[in-house]
Amino acid sequence: MRKIGIVGYGKMGKLRHDRIERSGRGKVVAVCDPYVKPEGLPDDVVVYDDWRQLTNDPQIDAVFIATANVHNKPVAIACMQAGKDVFCEKPPALTGDDMADIIKVEQATLRKLMYGFNHRLHGAVKHMRELIDNNRFGRVLWMRGRYGKSVDANFLNTWRANKELSGGGIMIDQGIHMLDLFLYLGGSFDEVQAMVSSLFWHQPGIEDNVFANFRNSKTGLVASLHSTMTQWRHLFSLEVFMERGYMVLNGLKTSSNSYGSEQLSIAMNRSKAPAATWEDEERLTYETDTSWDSEIRMFFDAVEKGAPITSGNSAQALAVMRLIDRIYENERHESEVLYTDLNVVRV
Repeated sequence: MRKIGIVGYGKMGKLRHDRIERSGRGKVVAVCDPYVKPEGLPDDVVVYDDWRQLTNDPQIDAVFIATANVHNKPVAIACMQAGKDVFCEKPPALTGDDMADIIKVEQATLRKLMYGFNHRLHGAVKHMRELIDNNRFGRVLWMRGRYGKSVDANFLNTWRANKELSGGGIMIDQGIHMLDLFLYLGGSFDEVQAMVSSLFWHQPGIEDNVFANFRNSKTGLVASLHSTMTQWRHLFSLEVFMERGYMVLNGLKTSSNSYGSEQLSIAMNRSKAPAATWEDEERLTYETDTSWDSEIRMFFDAVEKGAPITSGNSAQALAVMRLIDRIYENERHESEVLYTDLNVVRV
């Protein structure tokens, strides 16, 4: 059984602790939180004041990182250099260049490195990927994703509202999941347009809305994303339209149940318009979220058996961070080019 350390013991750190113990393949022996002292732990779990103490603990085999985004890079690097395997929550780092630095250490140390992109492992998403892979509906033409939530005024007192600690707002916090699904279901993108705004919370460097378009110039596949934290009724919607049919995922099974039921609608095109109707759809509802347990299983399989990490590997993490860089750069540094590309007249 692997001995595990956890850096960051808030909601996600506790969730990972539970899933590790439940798997029967790991034992949490030490925790550390840079911001609050963890409480209510068993007597045999060591509580460190500094994450460097945890990474240097020789009894620890692997470390789960679930702390403020700014720490993800240094903690992951320190762990791998200390001979420990790493599971880290998203985002993997603050920038794509940071992620590239992490990969260099991964390659030099040959440690296992996995990131928490659990949306790939939701039942509906896995079925969508299967239908794409078996070519039942032909190639993907376009995708549209909307992912939104609301936050209260308490948000302003958290590290997520501090750009130095978080790296950005809703895009790097939640929208990153939808963008990762675009990459998972549609492949890569080399063209990016984006508009980034903070019209409600007015927090410097913390956007509350992102509208972004992506295109693969070789295949022509286009994807459109809206990531928001001014969605007063939480929303998850992912549409994938293909040559001979479509898949629409509305809702996502989560612990809060605030995104509604995870329901996947599937239909094949017909010859006459409308090419498909509501009656033509096959509807599948996924009542249980097994993504967290699936991630733990994949990580331990990689560590113990050398199995490939197919969800949340470092190459996938780098790809999504490069796109996030371009989203932020479009708005903050290349707005004149952006407006020209979109044929928008500024008045």
